[in-house]
Amino acid sequence: MAWYAYCITEQQAFQGETRARRPFPIENLKGIAGAQVFGYPSGEFAIIVSEYDRGAQTLDQRAILDHARVVSECFRNTTVLPFRFGTIFDTDEALRRSVRSNRKAFVESVVKLRGKAEMHLKLLIKDGSLKEAMTDIELPTTAGGEYLTKLREKAARHRERQTRARAISVQVHKLFNPLDEEVCCKKVDSGGMLIDIAHLIDNKAVEKYQNRYTTVGKHLKDIEVQISGPWPPYHFMPNKTRAS
Repeated sequence: MAWYAYCITEQQAFQGETRARRPFPIENLKGIAGAQVFGYPSGEFAIIVSEYDRGAQTLDQRAILDHARVVSECFRNTTVLPFRFGTIFDTDEALRRSVRSNRKAFVESVVKLRGKAEMHLKLLIKDGSLKEAMTDIELPTTAGGEYLTKLREKAARHRERQTRARAISVQVHKLFNPLDEEVCCKKVDSGGMLIDIAHLIDNKAVEKYQNRYTTVGKHLKDIEVQISGPWPPYHFMPNKTRAS
């Protein structure tokens, strides 16, 4: 039987000062397809897993929600290092080997993320002044002077969008003053621009952060803002700790 992995936590959050030697059930917590969730001990860590049958189970939309729910429930009690959705270890040895090979990164991540949470801001910019910058430039199918002209125009519009996005993200950073941030910018079908910002903050600052949201509208004109969180710190994991 394979193990489906949700996240890594500190074992003491579930076991206190006692270290388990065998997988122990996490009471009142069910995973994908209603499977019992276990803590698989590995030194000071517990890998949160459930049994998974590759031949009989499939990872569908419901499984995505189950994965997120398990991670969120663990996050209520302790620091979590989330695995990517769909991370499966076919044997106990594969699971242990993955933890051993990434232990240093896991330890550093736990230290960095202990007592921290992630907040999300979505900023939809509908400013008419961006209309031209948001319009795609179609490149000619053949090379030549026209192609180079259109290519430069396309690059100029891309820089204009990125410059506007950076200016807004700097404003938002000053308003919320997070510990760390990750910013993503993309066009939307309505002709506007969507800026997706993840902020890493201290758990104790969640209420303060949420209160600042009410003042955002006064500083960011022609921008629709949505806030969500607190969430587990998905965006602030080193890449190598997300691998299966």
